[in-house]
Amino acid sequence: MNYRHGYHAGNFADALKHTALCELLRLLLSKDKKLFVLDTHAGAGGYDLAGKQAERTGEAEAGIARLAAAPRPGMPEAVQRYLAQVAAYDRKFGPPGGALRRYPGSPRLIRAALRPGDRFIACELHPEDALALKREFAGDRAVEVQQADGYKVLKAMLPPPERRGLVLIDPPFEATDEFERLSRAVRQGLRRFATGCYAIWYPIKDEAAAAAFVESLAAPKRLVMELRLGGDVGTGKLTACGLAVVNPPWRFEEAMAEALPWIARCLGPGVRATISAPPANAPAPASPP
Repeated sequence: MNYRHGYHAGNFADALKHTALCELLRLLLSKDKKLFVLDTHAGAGGYDLAGKQAERTGEAEAGIARLAAAPRPGMPEAVQRYLAQVAAYDRKFGPPGGALRRYPGSPRLIRAALRPGDRFIACELHPEDALALKREFAGDRAVEVQQADGYKVLKAMLPPPERRGLVLIDPPFEATDEFERLSRAVRQGLRRFATGCYAIWYPIKDEAAAAAFVESLAAPKRLVMELRLGGDVGTGKLTACGLAVVNPPWRFEEAMAEALPWIARCLGPGVRATISAPPANAPAPASPP
């Protein structure tokens, strides 16, 4: 599949991924220690929901638009925080008034959370998106933008001198061997930086391939969240996805266990959310050579 962010900005996958990202950042930044953040496949940074790419799919209407229109009473705090960041970005960069127009990609959500002294590297290989990302953060010395293969940067940058880090891996899945590359990159990252927090997004278009990837994560401390719109996977359109978090911070599972079912109900009938973790004291899966 081709998952260039611009075509899918604000869709159901972003609702899962970005709610989790905002919560991870909040919890990791609650400690008075410097944090390193690496976004390996950052995209363009921000998106026009009325632009050509987003309008071509219209996926935001069934994603962020439904969440933004939901009544606040009963809304989980993690979702409220995510929506507050989306609204703040739209107010700053979108046209005044009217419906939600500008949507923040992961780099913008990360940048909004950073404190002075934290370090952030955003990588994007696609030339057009990399240029847009550089323009998005032009003059912002708190963000280092690299046009580079995020997998290679991940290998080069770990472990960080800060010794505390969040690594977001959100590939476009353009290559047929993407799951293999992704699994290999996570294993290499954990060997270099075993205590880092890794958030890894993946599509579910092949149940067996997605399940095998999750099983390949050689870490006993991991949380797997999946969101499914209903219907069969593998029909061409993305209808299910997951986010695996290795070494999640304390209270993260509790927050997402509240947020995900609410998101599923808000997105519509038939949408299902699951969240699972290995049993306590379970051994890590065997790592392939």
